[in-house]
Formats: sequence, C-alpha cells, structure tokens
Amino acid sequence: MRKNIFNRCKNSFFTLRFSLPVLLVSIMLTLTGCSDEPTSDNYAISNGETLTEWLDNHSDYSIFRDVVDVAGLRNQFSAYGSYTCFVPTNAAFGTYLAEKGMSLEQLLADKTACDVIAKTHIISVMYLASELKDGPIAQQNMNRRTLKVSHENDAEDNSITVINNAARLYYELQDDTVENGVMHPVDVVIESSTNMLPELIAANPRVSIYAKAFELTGVADQMNLYKDNTYNKDDYADFYDYKSGAEPEESATPPDEKLYGFTAFLVPDEVLKEKYGITDVKGLYDLAVELYKNDEYYKNDVGTAGWSFDNLTDSVNPLRRFMQYHVVNRKFPGYDQITVRDDLGVIKSKNNPTDWYPTLLFSSIAKFEHLTAQKWASTEADLLSQHTSRCRFINRHIDDNFTSHHGIHIQEDVPDAENDALNGIYFYIDDVMVFDRTSDVYNCRMRMDFSTLFPELITNNIRMNGDETVSREANDHTNKYGRNYYFPSWKKNGKEVNYLDGVSVGGNGKFIYRRPRKGYWSMHGDEFICQGNYDVKFKLPQVPYESDWQIRLGYAAMPGLRGVCQIYFADPDKEEPQGIPLDMNKTIYDILGDNTLYSQITSETKRLERRKTLKNNGYYYGANGAYHGDSETATFADVCTSSGSTLRIVLCTKHMKPGVDYYIRMRAVSSKQGNDNEGMFDYIEMVPKSVYGVNDDSAMEDDL
Repeated sequence: MRKNIFNRCKNSFFTLRFSLPVLLVSIMLTLTGCSDEPTSDNYAISNGETLTEWLDNHSDYSIFRDVVDVAGLRNQFSAYGSYTCFVPTNAAFGTYLAEKGMSLEQLLADKTACDVIAKTHIISVMYLASELKDGPIAQQNMNRRTLKVSHENDAEDNSITVINNAARLYYELQDDTVENGVMHPVDVVIESSTNMLPELIAANPRVSIYAKAFELTGVADQMNLYKDNTYNKDDYADFYDYKSGAEPEESATPPDEKLYGFTAFLVPDEVLKEKYGITDVKGLYDLAVELYKNDEYYKNDVGTAGWSFDNLTDSVNPLRRFMQYHVVNRKFPGYDQITVRDDLGVIKSKNNPTDWYPTLLFSSIAKFEHLTAQKWASTEADLLSQHTSRCRFINRHIDDNFTSHHGIHIQEDVPDAENDALNGIYFYIDDVMVFDRTSDVYNCRMRMDFSTLFPELITNNIRMNGDETVSREANDHTNKYGRNYYFPSWKKNGKEVNYLDGVSVGGNGKFIYRRPRKGYWSMHGDEFICQGNYDVKFKLPQVPYESDWQIRLGYAAMPGLRGVCQIYFADPDKEEPQGIPLDMNKTIYDILGDNTLYSQITSETKRLERRKTLKNNGYYYGANGAYHGDSETATFADVCTSSGSTLRIVLCTKHMKPGVDYYIRMRAVSSKQGNDNEGMFDYIEMVPKSVYGVNDDSAMEDDL
C-alpha cells in the first residue's frame, strides 16, 4: 500500500526529536507544502515541456529541481533526449534529510551529493510503468548502478511499482510524459550504498567473525578493487553496426566502464556457533586447518611458516584459502541472477539452471544451482517445500543412493542490513563453503555459458541485459530494450589488453555479445559472435583436479551464413592446432547422413547408435535440457526445426592440471563472405574422462 506522505511528514517534522538543522528544513518544507500527496492539478500530461521545465512548473518537486541545478544537469535535461525520472516529492526529501541529520542548505552546498542523488533517479532511456518488470531494469541509471523493480498491491488492488524495495511510484501520477522523457513521482529518495564490500560486511554485527577473518587474512583488500581507469569508452565508436546470420543489421556499443566486482557468501555468527561451536576467528582458523590439511594439492604447505595462525595473510594459509573460497570475482545484480535470469532457456523439469564461477581461491571453482527439477522426488520435493522459489545452492549434489542432498543454501534476503555495496554484494548461507577436489560436485560435465566465462559481463550488467521478448530493429541505437556489446582493446602498462580479462582479439574482427532474445538458437537466448578476419583467444577456467579433460563448444550452424575456423589449444609453453578446421555451416545432419529429428527416434537402440556415431566423429547433440523460443518442447537436441543446426563439437581432449592456465584460440580461415565471415560461440563444456570416457550403454553420458 502507498505510504501516507502527510503522516510521514508529521512524524518526521512535527515532533520534538530533531536537531536544529532538521528544524530549519522542516520550516522550508512547510513553506512549499507538506500535503497528503502532490496535488492532482499539477499532473496533466505535459505538452512540450522538457524534464527541467516540468520540475520548474511543479512546486511539490522543487527540492529535486534544486538538486538537479546544483549537480549542473539543467542544460542536459533541457535538451533532446529520452529519460526516465523517478522524481522524489519534497516530503520524501524531508524524511531523507531528517534521517541524515542534515539541513537542506547543507545538501545543496554539496555538489557531489547532489550529483549522486540526481543521477541515481534518472535513466537515459524512457520506460513507462508498464515496461518496468520485476528484476533489474535493463538500462542502469546515470550513476551506472542497477535499479531493481518489484510490485505490490495497494488497498484498491492497483499494482504499485517499487524501486529498490523502497521507493513507490504513485499509481495516479506515474507515466507523466514530457518532451524528452517520462516522470514517475516517488515517495522515497532512492539510495545506493557508496561503501566498498568489506566496509558493508564489517558494518553487519551478524557476520562479525567472517568480517574479522576477511580483514586479518587480507582478503578484504582483494575485495576493494572497483574500476579500471585506463579504459575510456570515449576512445571508441559509439556504435558498431553489423549483420549476423539471417538477421537484420544490428548495433553493438562499447561498455560504459570497466568495473570490478565481488559477491561474498557469509555464514552468520549464530550458525557458526550452532554447527561448529565457533565464536571467534581462531575457531574459524582451526576449522580451516581440518578442512584443508588433507588436500592433495596443499599437502606440502601443512606445517610451514605460512600455515600458522600467526601468518594469516600468507598465500598458503588455510584460513586465507577458506575465506577466498567464499568470494567470487563478479558482482551479481541480485539473488535472481546468481544463476541465469528467469531460468531463461532451461527446461526446468529436466535440468536445474546451473552456472560455474571461479572464486578468489587460486585454481578453484564453485557450482551455483537453482533447484527446479525433481528427479529424485523424495529428496528434492522436501527441499522445494522448504525453500519454494528460493532454492539456490552452492556445490549441491546427490549421493550415490539418490537419497541425500548435499549443498549449501543461499538465503534470498539480507533483511537486517544493507548488502549491496558499490563494488559488490553479499548473501547469507547456511554452512561453510569448502573446496573439496574429491567431491562428486566436480565429477560431472561442467557446462558454462560463454557469458559466464568473463566476470566483466556480470559485474557490468551486460550478461542477460534487456527484454528478451522484444526483437531488435535494424540499427537500433536507442538501447531501450537492451544492448549488444563489442569489447575493445587498448594499451595498459605497455601491453595490449582487452576489456575482457584473459581474452585477445586479432584480425579485423569484433568479439560481440548479443543480448538475449527468445527465438535465438542459443542456450539462454544470448551468444557471442566473431566477425571478419577474426582471431580470438580466451582463457578457460582452471580445472579442479588433474585428469584428461574434453573441451566442447556448443554453437549453432547456419548453412551458407557462417564461416570456417581453425581451433588451437594452448598452455603456457606451446600452442597447437586441433584437427581439421571447424565448418560452422555444417549441421548435425551433415555428420549423421540423415535428418531424422531427435524426438522422432522411438527406438532406444537407434538413439544409442546415433549418439555413438556422433561421438566417434567428435560431436554431440545440442543440449536436450535447453529449449528454443517459447516452447520447452523445442529442445536444442531436436534443434527446434528440421535444420539440425544446434550441436556440440569436441574442440580437444587434453591432460590438464589444476593451477595451470589453458587457452582456446579460434582463427577464421575462410574469406568467402569477406567481413561478414562469422563464428558463433554459445557455451563451453569441460568434461572429465570419468564422464566422457564411459562406453557402457547404460552408463553413457546423458544428452541433457
């Protein structure tokens, strides 16, 4: 229900519990009016007004107008553009100033504060209230922070839009259009924390042990990284127009900034005490010793000087390693994007949406899973009943008897503290995270969407951005429904670097991320493409244990529209070509010699024969647990149509060790389509020999 502004003003300003500066503010606000809500005669649809003229003509928003003026944004907001403005009422500012213990004069004397406030409330794209769907808004605000949308019903059962769980749009007043945008009056001044992640964690008394451990081990210092100032968007073209496959021409932009981010998963103090009897950092250190002393990879560190409690910042210290494994090197926009947003493209009855992310612990990786599929009903139905839609877990797996669940539950909300920092976010978990290389968690096919390989995509709000239901238009430069991106390179400390760490792009091509659209032949509707005479090289996540590993690429072939590329595998010492060049024009039916759909095969014997034929030729069906368009019946094994276009190819099979960086290079070797020569990259699979090497029909790898 919308809050009553008069009561809020009364509670904030007409009691004796305020300081003199706040009293001055209250007097000023009384002069401008503190009513039940802004008067209705101020909200006729504007005819030719700009954003700033609207503010000039509506006295109930005079403070926000003054904030915009102090920030130096009047001229910008008076000119042509397309803005969304969540404009706080004067009463909302009154409450804000009272909570801060400052006067209006003090606020307006602080240009930096006014700049932050003004830009927090404005997005450089126009959104009507009906276009504000639950979850992060596709376009960030002018402070380059993500605003989050939710909805609730008021007393009249109207759907009220809520921004950042705090600011409510006035239902009667929203969608007030102006010449260069739309105004949405709100009842609260929207705020975003300006603290770094370690500061925000340290301010929460519920996680004091983890906060102290982060500080003493030096992991807090690792989480203070925020921005690469050597990257400047203005050095590159605003738009790169291109044609991909059979689609109309599209546009990609360079990212706005290169921000670094982190997500920490914290066990509250009371849980540590209840489960392990831990009440201080020394107790946490003792637990870390027990957990890591038998790790084969760390065995030579046990008993060394760096292993002791007196050397917590040493790289081999067990507590430092323990704390590092609780942090991933990307900032999630929120709980619902720890795994792919909206479970898009995953057949949830068959598969749990799953992503894999490296942590700050050297040569480690963690599995993040949204529980949706009830394969083992007695086990998973119980979990679903406990957590409903909040079933996101870390390193979850089922034991050999399919009776017992193992995994760490991530709590959706942090209701008792601010958890969204400038460079990170944190969540509560119900048990400690441990990197156990012998766990069955890692004895599986590790499928990673290309957009998860590079932390910049998640931290900078690139992955899964936009509205997947809205198709692109040719050369659309508004970005209203989301953005495609290209990733530039530049000189840093004398070396050529790419925006994406661990990536190099040669030739005259562009490495492009295409935002999700329903109907794309890609697992989550998003994909990477390379165009022109491209030569792209990217680093793989480090493997968790030593084994023979198979590296596969999921992609969509498009006969006559895609190119041919040579694959290389590289370690620190050498780079070698892998087999004959990959022709992305050839479909799975070119390999099999017939065009029978996967779903049309009724004989299990025939199905196994076809799978063996593909495997012997270095291919697999596309993921049968992913779907195309709006129908979960159109799986990527079935390729959605009779074209046979979505498939997986084995790029290489190599003996790989933890702690070693390995790379895949893909170089265009065909030129028949000139600069439209294209390679497409959807997802990578890293598969240990214990999975791909099984030949017994009953134990063969599934097609999910």
